[in-house]
Amino acid sequence: MNNIVAIVGRPNVGKSTLFNRLIQRREAIVDSVSGVTRDRNYGKSEWNGKEFSVIDTGGYIRGSDDVFEGEIRKQVELAIDEADVIIFVVDVEEGITPMDDVVARLLRKVTKPVLLAVNKVDNAMREKDAIEFYNLGLGEYYTFASISGSGTGDLLDALIDAFPVKPEPVQEEVVLPRFAVVGRPNAGKSSFINALIGKERFMVTDIAGTTRDAIDTKFDRFGFEFNLVDTAGIRRKAKVKEDLEFYSVMRSVRAIEHADICILIIDATRGFEGQDQSIFWLAEKNRKGVVILVNKWDLVEKETMSTRDYEEKIKKELMPFTDVPILFVSALTKQRLLKALEATVKVYENRQQRIATSKFNEFMLKVIEAYPPPATKGKYVKIKYCMQLPTQTPQFVFFANMPQYVKEPYKRYLENKIRENWDFSGVPIDIYIREK
Repeated sequence: MNNIVAIVGRPNVGKSTLFNRLIQRREAIVDSVSGVTRDRNYGKSEWNGKEFSVIDTGGYIRGSDDVFEGEIRKQVELAIDEADVIIFVVDVEEGITPMDDVVARLLRKVTKPVLLAVNKVDNAMREKDAIEFYNLGLGEYYTFASISGSGTGDLLDALIDAFPVKPEPVQEEVVLPRFAVVGRPNAGKSSFINALIGKERFMVTDIAGTTRDAIDTKFDRFGFEFNLVDTAGIRRKAKVKEDLEFYSVMRSVRAIEHADICILIIDATRGFEGQDQSIFWLAEKNRKGVVILVNKWDLVEKETMSTRDYEEKIKKELMPFTDVPILFVSALTKQRLLKALEATVKVYENRQQRIATSKFNEFMLKVIEAYPPPATKGKYVKIKYCMQLPTQTPQFVFFANMPQYVKEPYKRYLENKIRENWDFSGVPIDIYIREK
């Protein structure tokens, strides 16, 4: 197990900038608006040959009317519980604020190592100003500037020294499949993950846009092991007003690009809207496996809409790619969540499926013989050989004497026959016709 470091502090002191510097990627959103980081954001870092995990937390606030602040406090306390070492970030420009005192009081009760990190110290005058932070009662402090990186080396040296001694891992790290939970804002993505893992890993409010970062969670219950990625809700571009929301959308798009399977959660009370379709086609365009979960099914009047009617309506919108699992779930009541996981794992297995060339030819050449490609300009197309390509996603090549005359409808026919004989449910298939 890697050591875990939690970065805590009041809002807008530069926690996310430090986090990005440690993981050497722009993973956390950084903005001058306080309260941008809402969920715990995880990343990997390494210093002097030692790897560790970093948690970026939301700013710790007390006495605020903002609905998010109580949730942020809970998230910070959870992060402190998970961490081996805590970095408490303060701002030399503003000095010790009442909120710094509140956080310091919380951290003085913690038995784990706490490193007091004074940010924005980029000259000798500010170095002198930092002395006042001894008054927080947390002992030695470390000065740095997260934007330029000045002083972070000393902070990291102290961090490595503070790690508890742990036995070296014996097994090699396995690269786990990544399942991205995607959908419109407020469809129930975070509630779905919280219900699966059995604890409040993500913040849930009834306000759209609560989740702003794409965040990984390792999942190893019910015999399944993979990474779940909760993403910010994706809205239409016309609705993306704030810069913040723009970053969230980009993060979600990137999560789709780096996922193996996309779990598309739609709101049963709103139906399969245009934005849900856009997300579906974004996943399909990236050749990802897709499972559609109709969430909040417990709120739908069953007399007006049966599961069969609802499913047919969705599939009509997805033409011609209709071979997609659609499940009706409720994150609130945990209805059919295990079935949803099993369907997702099955789609992942379908995507990894490899068909032996001999079996593929034996079946497909008979299919082609029974219904050959239509003749064009009196010329007959002959397909004599076919195979699956050794690619990450299912791709098949058919060798013909005149590939230019094989049109899209016939490619769809070949795809449908492949799907009839082998289970590629939820997985996009590519068909290529090449000259023999």
